Amino acid sequence: MDAFIRFTNQTQGRDRLLRATQYTCMLLRYLLEPRAGKEKVALKLKNLEASVSTGRKWFRLGNVVHAVQATQQSVHATDLVLRLCLTLANMNRVICFICDTVLWVRSVGLASGINKEKWLVWAARHYYYSLLLSLARDLYEISLQMEQAKGEKSASQEPLGYSVADEETEWLQSFFLLLFRSLKKHPPLLLDTVKNVCDILNPLDQLGIYKFNPGIIGLGGLVSSLAGIVIVACPRMKLKIH
Repeated sequence: MDAFIRFTNQTQGRDRLLRATQYTCMLLRYLLEPRAGKEKVALKLKNLEASVSTGRKWFRLGNVVHAVQATQQSVHATDLVLRLCLTLANMNRVICFICDTVLWVRSVGLASGINKEKWLVWAARHYYYSLLLSLARDLYEISLQMEQAKGEKSASQEPLGYSVADEETEWLQSFFLLLFRSLKKHPPLLLDTVKNVCDILNPLDQLGIYKFNPGIIGLGGLVSSLAGIVIVACPRMKLKIH
């Protein structure tokens, strides 16, 4: 109970719970809408989803400051590739949250002349760029861990997998075995990669790069939210900056 209280006392913790609720409603609504007799339930889920989405906007108002602080921290990363990826990703997050704040100002009626569609596209575009750079960071870190795991296996002279006649199959087997071992040894890296892959589905759909149905968006958002909950609840699961 104490851990739950500490989690819900955090702004990010409450946002993750609301986000999980929002995407759960989206997924359930997608599953129930085609079924006869479920129209009222689907409508209630749609209204709940909209209400939760509106509530989440309040929690995101201070995210610009957090993104600026993250940018300042990433500038000091020792690895050049990580420094570039993280700094550019955080800068795009800053712009995304600024767009989000402008949209919130319009939604509460403080500035009705704001072009909502234009700002929505800008927010989605910079969110997309941020996720691409975050995924580039994940892939870079995965490659480093795989190289390290490969060196350890070579030193110990242990086989990477079953011997096969087909060299291409053997190479793929060795590659996936190295990938599995690398991610197994580094759960924060696995969690961050899964989260970013699931998150990128939404901007891909919003920008028209690749259209997904609401069920896929809802499932991806739910998985990402659960990963985010784990990261907030267990800080040791957050991917550290080297």
